[in-house]
Amino acid sequence: MAFESLSDKLSAAFKKLRSKGKLNESDIKEAMREVKLALLEADVNYKVVKDFVKTVSERAVGQEVLESLTPAQQVIKIVNEELTVLMGGENERIEFASKPPTVVLMCGLQGSGKTTHAAKLAKYFKEKEGCRPLLIACDVYRPAAIEQLKIVGEKAGAKVFEMGQGDPVQIAQEGLKYAKDHGYDLVIVDTAGRLHIDEKLMEELKQIESTVHPNEILLVVDSMTGQDAVTVADTFNKALPVTGIILTKLDSDTRGGAAISVKQVTGKPIKFSGTGEKLDDIEPFHPGRMASRILGMGDVLTLIEKAQETVDEKEAEKLARKMQQSAFDMNDLLSQMQQIKKMGSMRSIVSMIPGISGKVTDENIEEGDRQLKVIEAMINSMTKRERENPSIINPSRKRRIAAGSGTTVQDVNRLLKQFEQMKQMMKKMGGFGKKGKRRMMPKFPPMNM
Repeated sequence: MAFESLSDKLSAAFKKLRSKGKLNESDIKEAMREVKLALLEADVNYKVVKDFVKTVSERAVGQEVLESLTPAQQVIKIVNEELTVLMGGENERIEFASKPPTVVLMCGLQGSGKTTHAAKLAKYFKEKEGCRPLLIACDVYRPAAIEQLKIVGEKAGAKVFEMGQGDPVQIAQEGLKYAKDHGYDLVIVDTAGRLHIDEKLMEELKQIESTVHPNEILLVVDSMTGQDAVTVADTFNKALPVTGIILTKLDSDTRGGAAISVKQVTGKPIKFSGTGEKLDDIEPFHPGRMASRILGMGDVLTLIEKAQETVDEKEAEKLARKMQQSAFDMNDLLSQMQQIKKMGSMRSIVSMIPGISGKVTDENIEEGDRQLKVIEAMINSMTKRERENPSIINPSRKRRIAAGSGTTVQDVNRLLKQFEQMKQMMKKMGGFGKKGKRRMMPKFPPMNM
């Protein structure tokens, strides 16, 4: 899970503070020493850690903390605020051109996820902003790079402009002309990466930049490389007028050093983070929300936004009425499970729930994913009538469902029993109040397989 190791260590340090009640300077000094070690182990830049700890310590030994009724909470609040500042303060948005098209130049080392994230951005802005994106294939060196861009471009619903293995500068120029002639309002230029930074790479990027005059130059870096990611970002930034950074594989980075260091070292904001392999797995980077995740406080705002994006309002109204009338069936349960899957991986959802960090292990998450797949398989093995009216499922039907889903009759019995409990709970608590306002839905009972 993202920042798991760092979150665990910071939580342990703050737990010691909470157990002390009133604090003195010695308590805070000891806590800050542990915070410093945790950040260094997370591969955060040494100078960044040194300045951060100094700032937090100076604020934490003030009267507002030491004389507070809840000094430990005050210290955590300060750490949260300073972490937010460290990572950029506010979410930095893409700057759109006053006169279309907006041109975004993608750059980075080979293997950082540049091509995939070009398509992710195209899909994101097509769906969120109603843009008409064009992807330009300027990576003419890597085998199958153009074909890869065409594949992910098609999945993202974005047209790809390519001229084969020609001159990247000319391709960029012709692609931009094509975009203007055909009414594309967002142009994303996918450039070649290298295994390491070299003069030829930088010179080519500079030529493309001077040809297409991008509104944004986004550097794609792999967060898993830690301090190397920060070094790469700093080098690119010195050679090109980089406007923002996309951090990839943030869902797998248990340390988080790159996310915390890169803004402070380069002065450039993280604008997006890649949180998975699917084209939907990209999020605007919100420093405040990320700081809350690091401190184990969750990220409720992002969770709500993801829920709003995936939940169909009309379907939700229809479901609420069915629950009130006790007409909730297996089709509805399957639909709810599919909507949860659209919100992202179980790992990313868990990381956004306050109080969960450190309590749910990778094994728990894998088991939860497995259970969802088992339940989905059992429901898919039911006939239309059985889904609509599970009460007709007799012993012979149970055997058929178990055989069709690769489960046991006991698993089917357990699902039917828990479904009935869920249905009764929804009947009591779901639906609408007298004034038509929807009530808060209860937690579903766990489906222990």
